[in-house]
Amino acid sequence: MKQFLKYVLATVVGFVIVGLLMGFMSVLMLMGMAMGTSAPSVEKNSVLVVNLDGVLSERAEDNPFAQFMGSSNTSLGLDNILLAISQAKENENVKGIYLEAGNLSGATPAMLQELRDALVDFKESGKFVLSYGDSYTQGTYYLCSVADSVVINPQGMLDWKGMAMQTIFFKDLLEKVGVKMQVFKVGTYKSAVEPFISTEMSEANREQTMVYSSEVWNEMLADVSESRKIETTTLNTLADTTMMLCDAEMYMTEKLVDKLAYSDDVPKMISSMMGLDDEEDYSTIGVDDMASVASNKPKDDSGNVVAVYYAYGDIVDEASMGLSEEGIVSSKVIRDLEELADDDDVKAVVLRVNSGGGSAYASEQIWHQVMNIKSKKPIVVSMGGMAASGGYYISCAADWIVAEPTTLTGSIGIFGMVPDPSELINETLGVHSETVKTNEYSDFGGFFRSMNSGEQAAMQAYVNRGYELFTKRCAEGRGMEQDSIKAIAEGRVWTGLHAKQLGLVDQLGGLDDAIEVAKKKAEIEACTVMNYPAKSNFMDQLSVDLKGDSYADAKLKQVLGDYYGVISLSKRMTNRSSVQAAMPYYYMFNM
Repeated sequence: MKQFLKYVLATVVGFVIVGLLMGFMSVLMLMGMAMGTSAPSVEKNSVLVVNLDGVLSERAEDNPFAQFMGSSNTSLGLDNILLAISQAKENENVKGIYLEAGNLSGATPAMLQELRDALVDFKESGKFVLSYGDSYTQGTYYLCSVADSVVINPQGMLDWKGMAMQTIFFKDLLEKVGVKMQVFKVGTYKSAVEPFISTEMSEANREQTMVYSSEVWNEMLADVSESRKIETTTLNTLADTTMMLCDAEMYMTEKLVDKLAYSDDVPKMISSMMGLDDEEDYSTIGVDDMASVASNKPKDDSGNVVAVYYAYGDIVDEASMGLSEEGIVSSKVIRDLEELADDDDVKAVVLRVNSGGGSAYASEQIWHQVMNIKSKKPIVVSMGGMAASGGYYISCAADWIVAEPTTLTGSIGIFGMVPDPSELINETLGVHSETVKTNEYSDFGGFFRSMNSGEQAAMQAYVNRGYELFTKRCAEGRGMEQDSIKAIAEGRVWTGLHAKQLGLVDQLGGLDDAIEVAKKKAEIEACTVMNYPAKSNFMDQLSVDLKGDSYADAKLKQVLGDYYGVISLSKRMTNRSSVQAAMPYYYMFNM
């Protein structure tokens, strides 16, 4: 008994010590936050430094735990970068932008295109853009080709190879462990199920992938050609020369870059471009500080608000824990959109969608709330990297849809996928069962047997009804006949450029363009643009980080880069409903 009490006491003391340590850490972090809450000032002769290295997402959250551990924040928010560039353009103290090329993972072609367009707009103000890289990935080079001067290390690499998209197949892996996928779908092109029932692309999927890969590549060729004054045919030829293994002198010869130099030469270049004699005469400001300057501006006196609501990630019915990615949790989104609909100060809503879809049921519920807003005030959709399948479902009811030329959209289709682990359970594990039931389908959905023909027919009918509803919603939203929607549906994916030609979107452009449309439709000139949902506050972030999930997740994304999606796939699958309106489960953009 004495020994037992000793152990109990030791445990209690341990908990107290841990609690005190956590409390002390929280106080230290709060003090640090309080000391850094004042908005930074922009000094004369400033240069905005944009570090293109890390994981790019629609919105980046602070990671207090990572900061406490001394780790750099590798999560880059597209929203912050765009805001910083816009603010730098308007601020007379900012004379130019310095782009630090690195490895920018997680970036879709449309996200890169929107960021590039912002840099082009910045240059039109007469200010300079300088880029330097020890090496350039194709994605970062696409961005940096905008610069007045593109500089690379004399021993650096520049990747320029064309567009490739990889689909990963799991059929053989599942069969090895005794699991089969029972699939129900509508549409020739509904390729989301292929990784689980095949070891290679169907011809239909190969066709659509080739079409939109080519369209994305042609957009990149045209943009780089315009900036660098190089013919597209020449750029295409260079893409076939294993460019990244060439001598850096070749990059100069082919006019891909303007100068070979080392990183310590950059300050002199910046001074020269600013017309200064001494490199110490200019100051630098980072993206977060520049964005903070913009965010701390007072609200417009008109009292009018245009709400930008960010919806990105998988569309799910409920939130999950662990290996998390940004997600569109229907219950939260519905609640938020309802509040925006009832807020009299909000004159229009811009729904920013970057999603390959997810739960068909959740998509229908969000669609209903979009319709609710539409009945009270204008709602405009701005499509990011992708707004396909369920992502298009929640977009189609809007008054106006704006997409980047390289946005992946469409994929109008439904599929059901139910795992059958009976072989794994019965044969591999040796677990057997016997069922007593009162009705024919009392054991429907059990794991000890495959679906029978009646259950399969019922499931297919359910999926068919979902497809009819999806195409009906699209037809109503776009003012088209349902048969016309079906003719371009069947799960096929389109680029934004092609989608506009088909009538699936109204305008090509980015978030700023969507905001301007929203203002016109609301018949207002002056307004304050406010972003929703509110980013997690410090204590919310801390509570998540202390559990380890957020910090571990961030480190995995940093280390694995574009391969992170493969690792997190199994977790995402377990959180999905059986009936989906979704893109192919995982595409790797080889940028």
